[in-house]
Amino acid sequence: MLENYFPILIFLVIGFLLGGVMIGLGLVLAPRRPDDQKLSAYECGFEPFEDTRMKFDVRYYLVAILFIIFDLEIAFLFPWAVVLEEIGLFGYLAMVLFLGILVIGFIYEWMKGALEWE
Repeated sequence: MLENYFPILIFLVIGFLLGGVMIGLGLVLAPRRPDDQKLSAYECGFEPFEDTRMKFDVRYYLVAILFIIFDLEIAFLFPWAVVLEEIGLFGYLAMVLFLGILVIGFIYEWMKGALEWE
């Protein structure tokens, strides 16, 4: 039974070794020229050490939420595509309904201007 997991173990070992080699090469061969711009903190598109009571633009959150919604759509499409022959017409129609609802939501967000960045 353990011989079934041996290819996975080999894959993981090779992956970790390759990742370690790449990180090591980056540390050894990368040029080191830090300046103020590279060393400064980056905080959501605004200076991090300004007044704490300034207005914060909620478009960052809106874009993140929209990304998560449409990313989950893709996460549901892959398993559905794998078992499409087994679930038959009912599964196909259920996914068409699911995608239709998402398309309606996308069109609604588009019409409301949520995808416009000024």
